[in-house]
Amino acid sequence: MNALRRTVRWGLLALLVGRLVLVLCLASGAGIPASVMRAVEVSMLAPVVAVAGVLTADYRRHRREGTARRAAALEAGRDLVPAALRRLTVHEVKLFTSCCRWLTRRPPHGVGPGDLAVRYAANQSAMIYGFLFVSVVETVALALVIPWPVVHAVFLVIDVWGCYFVIALHISCVVRPHVVTADGSLRLRYGVLLEIRVPAELVAGARVERRIVNGGGLAKVRDDGSLDLSVGGQTTVTVELSEPVRFVRPLGKVAQARVLRFYADDPATAVAALSRRTRHPDDTPRSLQTSAEPDVKQRRAGHPGRFSLPQG
Repeated sequence: MNALRRTVRWGLLALLVGRLVLVLCLASGAGIPASVMRAVEVSMLAPVVAVAGVLTADYRRHRREGTARRAAALEAGRDLVPAALRRLTVHEVKLFTSCCRWLTRRPPHGVGPGDLAVRYAANQSAMIYGFLFVSVVETVALALVIPWPVVHAVFLVIDVWGCYFVIALHISCVVRPHVVTADGSLRLRYGVLLEIRVPAELVAGARVERRIVNGGGLAKVRDDGSLDLSVGGQTTVTVELSEPVRFVRPLGKVAQARVLRFYADDPATAVAALSRRTRHPDDTPRSLQTSAEPDVKQRRAGHPGRFSLPQG
């Protein structure tokens, strides 16, 4: 059954690529023989029949195991579609909905009454605009250099999607900030790629701590059990937990960390909110108070290099 499932997956992929090439050829004005068109239409029947057979077999297997009808249908779909493809599809849908939220000027995602939205996107604005400029220049350059219509159309689609992805990812970071909820729990996010939920009872301490992170990708887990969720190569807040918290990294790997370092545009406010909501104000440790004071003074004096991002 697993071999048949893999065969069906590769067949669907080949069919998708073939249809995409056919569409690009038609869009570029290339002539397609009638025999080729008929062969493409006939080739669609085999994968459809195979998919129906695999889904039916998986559905019946889950039903025999006692799963409800709707749950069995969902499980059959998960068995057929690879987890990576499902994850990428969810990311694309969330990117699109984030753009819609920003265009319609709706409130930030996941921020309820009494919650504090901790923004982090401003520090990456210059980098994002640089990536977008390079993507646009590359798109125009390839459009002028590539002489073959089909290849030109393929690269045009890829480059336009790349420009959209850069813009949509930055927008998702704007509309999906970190959140300190009213009950003191913490919700760390980076756009639609990463989300870490920390219950209030696990937050043991928080402090303002500015660090430079060199390399390691979006979510770097160190050997000492700490996580660096940097923006623009920097983190400004360190949160210590009473026990490790598990989370799913952008590519699907499960990891855990006991110390969370992340970037916040206003770290002193985030630390104050975490300290106030996870403890009684009179019980706040002196280390939390003193660590936040220098940042407050810097903000009053006007800290250089801070971006101001217009809100959607």
